[in-house]
Amino acid sequence: MLYSKRTKSPGLLLQSKCLFLFVIMVSCTPPEEPVKCSSKDSNCTISNSYGSFPDRKICRAGNVAYPTTENELVSIVSAAAEAKRKMKVVTRFSHSIPKLVCPDGEDGLLISTKYLNHTLKIDAAAMTMTVESGVTLRQLINDAAKAGLALPYAPYWWGLTIGGLLGTGAHGSSLWGKGSSVHDYVVEMRIVSPAGAKEGYAKVRVLHERDKDLEAAKVSLGVLGVISQVTFKLQPLFKRSISYVTQDDADLGDEAITFGKQHEFADIIWYPSQRKAVYRIDDRVSSNASGNGLYDFTPFRSTLSLALAFIRTTEETQESLRDADGKCLGAKLVVSTLQTAAYGLTNNGIIFTGYPVIGFHNRLQSSGTCLDSPEDSLITACPWDPRIKGEFFHQTAFSVGLSVVKSFIQDVQKLVALEPKALCGLELYSGILMRYVKASSAYLGKQEDAIDFDITYYRSKDPMAPRLYQDIIEEIEQIALFKYGALPHWGKNRNLAFDGVIERYKNAGKFLKVKNMYDPSGLFSSEWTDQILGLRNGVTTLKEGCALEGSCICSHDIHCAPSKGYLCRPGKTFQNAKVCARVSSS
Repeated sequence: MLYSKRTKSPGLLLQSKCLFLFVIMVSCTPPEEPVKCSSKDSNCTISNSYGSFPDRKICRAGNVAYPTTENELVSIVSAAAEAKRKMKVVTRFSHSIPKLVCPDGEDGLLISTKYLNHTLKIDAAAMTMTVESGVTLRQLINDAAKAGLALPYAPYWWGLTIGGLLGTGAHGSSLWGKGSSVHDYVVEMRIVSPAGAKEGYAKVRVLHERDKDLEAAKVSLGVLGVISQVTFKLQPLFKRSISYVTQDDADLGDEAITFGKQHEFADIIWYPSQRKAVYRIDDRVSSNASGNGLYDFTPFRSTLSLALAFIRTTEETQESLRDADGKCLGAKLVVSTLQTAAYGLTNNGIIFTGYPVIGFHNRLQSSGTCLDSPEDSLITACPWDPRIKGEFFHQTAFSVGLSVVKSFIQDVQKLVALEPKALCGLELYSGILMRYVKASSAYLGKQEDAIDFDITYYRSKDPMAPRLYQDIIEEIEQIALFKYGALPHWGKNRNLAFDGVIERYKNAGKFLKVKNMYDPSGLFSSEWTDQILGLRNGVTTLKEGCALEGSCICSHDIHCAPSKGYLCRPGKTFQNAKVCARVSSS
């Protein structure tokens, strides 16, 4: 049920892919079902849309259930609770990177919200909309627009379910109003959780704005039960005006603090090795303003599988040869191509003729056309589809408080000054996306106004293979998390980002109190969720090569790849960091 997808996500575009950007408009095969069973709905495995969890472990379950109504959902939870079975909720696309959907053991129950996908009620006068938890963001946006309404802020990737994006605190970019977190626009939620025998082993809890428990349920990590229905407070549909402006990143630290206050839907794409920052000037305009713009983000479009295979092979070769120059050349071509294509914006739904692009909010706030086709073919695909040889990546995402974000940006710039080519690899995946998020009342929501940094980078198919400039990315990760107390995105990141993180949430105790009340036997919990909630030992594991994929922070050389010249060393600028650095034999 839990979401991940960088809410403007990876788009690996090397030289060959650029040739296809303007001609690939065909549909692609939808992603595989995340649940696979050897017999009908039994003896199952669960994965995510990328085909791998951070620790590469296979998650198993006894069977899967597909409720179509809330009553069916209650019956399913009741039977499992009576039998004291572990349960986890899974969505149609399963875009969460951490293994939040894994039940403990092999006899657990998976509950899919695939068919809980109906818009139930739209009250235009009250500007509210009630949907089932399996409704996708795309469906919510479209159905609201038909009624002249809009969800003001949302992730940029529409292949998410409402239950999934709420469970992990997904957001768009804004410091205005209540901020960009979708969960802060929830005014009512129905959640099915276990109960005692006198209540039939399951009950529907109805939470309203006045209920403090709603602050726990808004960002629940799936441990309170199954979200059945959600009611959102919406706004009248409006128009927006978008322009992208590229500048030198020398003053990014200062600009980042003020830019989000100047423009309602502001974000920044940072290309640190190229010393560039692309500012999204994005605001509401009069509904009478001329324009019917459309946002179809280029890396979210279907792409020829052969092109994706060539791109992946190219990057694997660059990694094996330590070809930083090749990555930097490719990164420049990626950025140039994306800018020429206006990042997928068009003025009329067909072509881009210039900025500003003006259009209705529902056509500009989110995209993901690579999910569209019902055809059973893999000629084209979403770039990260695990059935093809395509993108395979790590994704690190964390929120740094506005009060310290300038210092964090300057620390990254110091690392770039020491190793100018080190972050070209990030730029092959559309750079670092910086989105604004506001402090939330949700117990596991954002604790202060912040900027969320989304960083996507190469991941080897071999878990024991180190990466080019691995130490630099690890140092950035540790600077954010440990020097500046950043909060990791619940639906993204490698394991180490969650170690001890619950201590940074001032209302963690209140959340755990609600959890214990809703599910005292922990039927919706797992070893993983207990670890990140501080109820068991941490999520990191010390073993050979564990630091290569973020299963630990190295403390000894064996945690890196000493046979390949990668040893555990202090950071270059943050001495408290411990990173896997390539040490010359000379």
